[in-house]
This record gives sequence, C-alpha cells and structure tokens, in this order.
Amino acid sequence: RGPVDEQRVEHVHRWNDAIYILKNVPAEVCGQCGEVFFAPDTLKAMDKAAAKKRRPESHRSVPVFSF
Repeated sequence: RGPVDEQRVEHVHRWNDAIYILKNVPAEVCGQCGEVFFAPDTLKAMDKAAAKKRRPESHRSVPVFSF
C-alpha cells in the first residue's frame, strides 16, 4: 500500500542448484515495506544471465546452515 519507487537493487537469484548475485537489477520497491517487484522481462533476463554462466565480476563466500 506504500509508494513504489523505481530503483536498482542487488538480487539473489536461484537457477537450478546454483545461486547467483545480480547487481544493478531494475526493480520497483515499496517505500513502506521494502518488498521488491520485478517486471516479467527483467525476470526473463535474470534467468538468461544465469543460464549463460558468464565469467563473474567477483565471487562471494556464502555460509550454509541446516535448520
């Protein structure tokens, strides 16, 4: 219900058994709760980027825990 602003966000994207971090992704972000919305074309572009398995700009280590 809050105002929605266009922003560039960092998004954790799951593709098959892999996790990718995509930077500078165009999104609409709720100013009240922070929920992020992506346009259908943006979602398709993220899937395509993950499927290409390009050489990444950098790597990050991510801890994994069982719950």
